[in-house]
Amino acid sequence: MSGIIDDLKMQYKLGGMAQRLIYWNVACFLVSLLFYDFRVGIFDFPKWIALSSDPSVFMTKPWTLLTYAFFHDGFGHIFFNMIVLNFSSTLFLTFFNQKQLLGLYILSAIFAGFAFVLGYYFLGISSSIVGASGAIMAILVATTAYQPLMNVRLLIIGNVKLWHITLVILVIDLMQIRVDNTGGHIAHLAGAFFGYIFIVLLRNGTDFSKIVSNIIDFFVNLFGKSKSTPFKKVHKNYKKPVEKPTSKIITKDKTQQQIDEILDKISRSGYDCLTKEEKEFLFKAGK
Repeated sequence: MSGIIDDLKMQYKLGGMAQRLIYWNVACFLVSLLFYDFRVGIFDFPKWIALSSDPSVFMTKPWTLLTYAFFHDGFGHIFFNMIVLNFSSTLFLTFFNQKQLLGLYILSAIFAGFAFVLGYYFLGISSSIVGASGAIMAILVATTAYQPLMNVRLLIIGNVKLWHITLVILVIDLMQIRVDNTGGHIAHLAGAFFGYIFIVLLRNGTDFSKIVSNIIDFFVNLFGKSKSTPFKKVHKNYKKPVEKPTSKIITKDKTQQQIDEILDKISRSGYDCLTKEEKEFLFKAGK
């Protein structure tokens, strides 16, 4: 058992942001088992986790705009979502970085949450929602908008274009929006819309994911600083640096070497072959 836990820890440390998002969702799902009502067979999420469309609840618990995107209402719900999250995140990271993936996930979850609240408010429906579907749709649509003709190999079907897969999922959401889980489908479509806008703005030089990155970096730097030692005033006496004397031995060796070269030249060609500078140097050295 300890070996499995060690392997999971290692995978978490070495894995990228896509794998960490899956780990976070699975961890939250395990926690949500505490809220499972075995008498009726449903999850009874507290109001401080699930996102409520009731303004009186939503306004007092704004953090639920994010927490709802890490909890799921059943094993089938999280199983399908994690498969699509792994699929879409892998494709997304082919073109973008880890911080952009996390930023898109969080921002699209918030946007999809707002869309759900507004949609149900105008429909006069009071309900709550959990699930990462809106954020996952944003990642999938963002990748599709950036590279729609990308070939994807599916089991049994074979190679298909990425936009074909995305289109099928969007059509299913549109067809079921009035049939079942209306709030969930509103969140899905809102997430898809945000993913498309994210790429449009990114192509124009605006990276929305930096909002999340900057906030995270701020808190990391804030709490990651080690306790500094008390400031102590130190007095230093600044003195003019003393020039080190040139070694006489080195100077003598260089002078002697030049004298030897001039004497060798005289022995080979005579004194008259010396230049004026060489004669002056020999004369000064002989004093």
